[in-house]
Amino acid sequence: MSMAAVATATDLFGEPIEAHPSWFTPAAFLSSDFSPSSYISSLRSYVPLETLATELTSHLTSLNSDLIDLVNRDYADFVGLGTSLAGAGAGHATVRIQAPSAELRSKVAALRGAAATQLVELRAGMERRAAAAASRQLLERMLDTFHVVSKVEKLIKELPTAPSDFAGAEVGSVATDGTLQNLESGNSSRITRSLLLERIASEINRLKFYIGGTKNLPFIENMEKRIQAATSLLDNSLEQCFVQGLEHRDNNAIYNCLRAYAAVDNTTAAEVLFRKTVVSPLIQDIIAYSGSNQSEAVATVSSDELEEDYQRIMQCVEKDCKFILELSSSANSGLHVFDFLANSILKEVQSAIQKGKPGAFSPGKPTEFLKNYKSSLAFLAFLEGYCPTKAAVVRFRSETVYAEFMRQWNVGVYFSLRKLLGS
Repeated sequence: MSMAAVATATDLFGEPIEAHPSWFTPAAFLSSDFSPSSYISSLRSYVPLETLATELTSHLTSLNSDLIDLVNRDYADFVGLGTSLAGAGAGHATVRIQAPSAELRSKVAALRGAAATQLVELRAGMERRAAAAASRQLLERMLDTFHVVSKVEKLIKELPTAPSDFAGAEVGSVATDGTLQNLESGNSSRITRSLLLERIASEINRLKFYIGGTKNLPFIENMEKRIQAATSLLDNSLEQCFVQGLEHRDNNAIYNCLRAYAAVDNTTAAEVLFRKTVVSPLIQDIIAYSGSNQSEAVATVSSDELEEDYQRIMQCVEKDCKFILELSSSANSGLHVFDFLANSILKEVQSAIQKGKPGAFSPGKPTEFLKNYKSSLAFLAFLEGYCPTKAAVVRFRSETVYAEFMRQWNVGVYFSLRKLLGS
């Protein structure tokens, strides 16, 4: 319903009906100085607020209804209003912003190109810096290699000299007389020589580290002969010093030599030398075999029993091998990398039994086999007694020679034979 219709409505007596109460004047809302708070304050003295709110809501509903009627009546003009406005100023506005937009786009493209160029240059600079750092590091390592080789050669020349059984051996540019060095007699000479060999071994270890990162370089290839000569001379001199230390039971010299072997990661050489120098002669005196010095003296012995042999071997270990076992297992010695129990003692015992008493491993004689097997387990337990820790026992049992020794005892065949024999 429109405002005009409301204004012309009449009652039963033909009198016009007021659309709003007399105190409510919609025209007041159109005044330029209209104040809602003042308007409400002027009415609340005689009009309840609930009544005022109801009247305002009714007036708002009437206004919304009139607005909808106007839109529906002039809808085409209402829609065309936006189009006519867009056509009137849109083109001109677009023209005005085209030039600034193009300029801004050009600046952004220029900045982007400059940033890309700077990024490429920065990456190239970083690559050049990395290449320069790598070249510098390589040069420093080559210089260190040269200095270490020179130092090793100088230390080798300081070794105490004596007539050698290896006269005439060629050592390149390391020694001027071309011979290996022997020790002077006396304990102090052995200790001095062993200390010097330990220093040389430490430098050789450094040399191996430097060479590891500079292989296939002409500089290293040119020094290869000098390095090989120094390494060979160290090995031979260290072998001589270690053997003499073992022969004279010089613990200080032996300790220094073992540290040298550990430094160059050549523990096998020390274990082989100890087996050859100390263990093998002792075992051959007990279990002689073809080719040993005692083979003829025991040629008539045919027994394959091992119990007495093990007893004598244990006595020899206690007397002649205990010193190096304790030395290599002492705390903070740095010699735990050696395993003389397995690779020197047990390996020699196994070899002697295989060559001198091969029948001891045969289950064809069940009674002797069982006795020998039990004696062997007791011998292994005796050797494990020299392991200072549980971890050392585990390591001893994990050695290859330990597994090979246990495989010699074919217990499965033994039990099969006993079952067949009914005992």
